[in-house]
Amino acid sequence: MTMLLVPVILVLMALTVWSLLRGIGAFLSTTKADLEGDGTRATEMQLLQNKMMFNRIKYQGLAVAVVAVLLLFTHGGR
Repeated sequence: MTMLLVPVILVLMALTVWSLLRGIGAFLSTTKADLEGDGTRATEMQLLQNKMMFNRIKYQGLAVAVVAVLLLFTHGGR
């Protein structure tokens, strides 16, 4: 079971980093006009930022859950 969970953790870690980098990229692409707008609607880049940061949190949570399962299996639930 350990040999299956370690690659899953690695994939989830990679997805977390990818989401983080895409969210930061969207943040950096936000223009001055977007920042100085009237604030009544979200721009496309702001929506992408929110989506990527939510994905990052989701993947981190899944990775933590897989690590917890891995610890239960390797330590025998002691």
